[in-house]
Amino acid sequence: MSVVKSSLSDAELKVVGPALQGALVDLVDLSLVAKQVHWNVVGPRFRSVHLQLDDVVATARQHSDTVAERASALGVNPDGRAATVAGSSAIGTVPEGWIKDSEAVEVMVVALGRIVERMRERIASTDEPDPVTQDLLIAVTGDLEKHAWMFRAESS
Repeated sequence: MSVVKSSLSDAELKVVGPALQGALVDLVDLSLVAKQVHWNVVGPRFRSVHLQLDDVVATARQHSDTVAERASALGVNPDGRAATVAGSSAIGTVPEGWIKDSEAVEVMVVALGRIVERMRERIASTDEPDPVTQDLLIAVTGDLEKHAWMFRAESS
């Protein structure tokens, strides 16, 4: 049941709905992963990595809200429940306990890389059915790629 009448056709929603849901899951998990690493990072670069992780969390939280609201506007029920996120995120697990700063950087390089790859697939798939959603996903991906670049620059 949808309480919101979509401006998209059913065929378009079959592409756009999963793209938005997948983006939401990845963004929610990214915010959780980055915060977990943020709380547990140690090492000589603690402060810079710690602060950089907060930037990732802020970006992920802002964009997850925008993505969920776009889904709602199209009559697609966004699902950010913990079980849903845990069952379908691309990030994988984070090491338990303290995380050395260099390992924290690598965790984020991998996590952001996986999410960016999936976002680019969503950008391609939403081109035809919904350029508005595609534009939103392009903006999200641009911000995520900036974070990925910054972490990759630290891992060199």
